Amino acid sequence: MKHVFRTRIVAVLALLVTILTSVASWAAAPKRDFYQLVIYRLKTAEQESRLDNYLQNAYMPALHRAGIEKVGVFKPIIATDAAEPAEKLVYVFIPFKSQDEWAKLEGKLASDKTYLEDGKDYIDTPWDKPVYTRMESILMRAFVDQPHFQMPALSSPKSERVYEFRSYEGPSEKLYVNKVDMFNAGGEVKLFKRLNFNAVFYSEVISGAAMPNLIYMTTFENKADRDAHWKAFGADPEWKTLSAIPKYQHNVSKNDTRFLRPTDYSDI
Repeated sequence: MKHVFRTRIVAVLALLVTILTSVASWAAAPKRDFYQLVIYRLKTAEQESRLDNYLQNAYMPALHRAGIEKVGVFKPIIATDAAEPAEKLVYVFIPFKSQDEWAKLEGKLASDKTYLEDGKDYIDTPWDKPVYTRMESILMRAFVDQPHFQMPALSSPKSERVYEFRSYEGPSEKLYVNKVDMFNAGGEVKLFKRLNFNAVFYSEVISGAAMPNLIYMTTFENKADRDAHWKAFGADPEWKTLSAIPKYQHNVSKNDTRFLRPTDYSDI
């Protein structure tokens, strides 16, 4: 009887140790950023001009007043010999310290009199003269291995930089989680960092049009710098080993890659 009692006590103590270890690990884990990516779709040069004016002179200053220090605004890179696209795109990246900060933003903007005045053309745009055709909002949470967004360490003019936006879509929720694990536990984030890819962020998409998917953005001085980095990545022994691991096979069904450039007024 005493032996059974001691066995139960040991089992209970072991369980308590496991619980306390888990709690301590959770408490020690760094808080992760919460991101919003807004993609505006435009048709005319006038719409683009009005949106630029709103973002630069009303929206971004309001976000700064609300405590969001850095906001990224990007546009697709169009080849000099390419025809003018039928649809213009503008990407706005907003890093929040938490989901709660994101949830409170609309209320802060609604009570910001300066914002309401400076953004009047956008906010009160007539029904027959809209600033944009449509807009899409993607909500994301930072990866464990890069819990906060990073400013790229680049020295080239913004007009030459290449920001590479990648969305990896998974064939299923389970395989998508597997790809996220490949970035974190598998060491892909660390590999990008070692090879100096200047990643702004890595994220799990919480809500968006292409789920299940992850999104990340790497940055380069120019196109040649971008190509050289990816060539080194593909030839790296660590990547060859990682990409050959059986459990990480077939976890991406679509790679949507877009090349962007920061606007002159972008903080990032």
